[in-house]
Amino acid sequence: MDAAAREVADVLGLDAYSVDGHPLETVVGNLLVERGFRIAIAESCTGGLLASRLTDVAGSSRYVDRAIVAYANQAKISLLGVPESTIAAEGAVSQPVALAMAEGIRSSASVDVAVGVTGIAGPGGGSPEKPVGTVAVAVVVPGEKRSKTFRFVGDREQVKFQATQAALDMVRRMLMSRSPSA
Repeated sequence: MDAAAREVADVLGLDAYSVDGHPLETVVGNLLVERGFRIAIAESCTGGLLASRLTDVAGSSRYVDRAIVAYANQAKISLLGVPESTIAAEGAVSQPVALAMAEGIRSSASVDVAVGVTGIAGPGGGSPEKPVGTVAVAVVVPGEKRSKTFRFVGDREQVKFQATQAALDMVRRMLMSRSPSA
């Protein structure tokens, strides 16, 4: 790393995911390999874009186990084990549903890391409480789980990309706190 890149990394800390031009999906893939982890993804509003970004990286079969696009609520229930009562109480676009999606795929795949993404990409489907661009992301890693709701702006494609960027960054930040495997 040259002096300028070191300075950027020092100033931005964890907020700089790359100082050498690698895309976020490559950075996450490298972290997964370093830690000896495999990942599984459960997506709704991103429609497979998160899995596509991860598998666009050569060698990703070392760390990507599987992905499920569970777009319909019934798919979330039958494929991922999301409780119907959680969807009824919280709505399909919620942190509890995103977390249940991540936990469901993590359990069925027997992997270390799992991601759940559910949201409203638009242009329709939003409400005053959950407008277009509302996306819930959950990540589960050994010993920790996190979920967060985001509000993205832009058209459908932009919302989907921002949702995958947020999910990858959440995985990256959680993996950074784990030691690489020996």
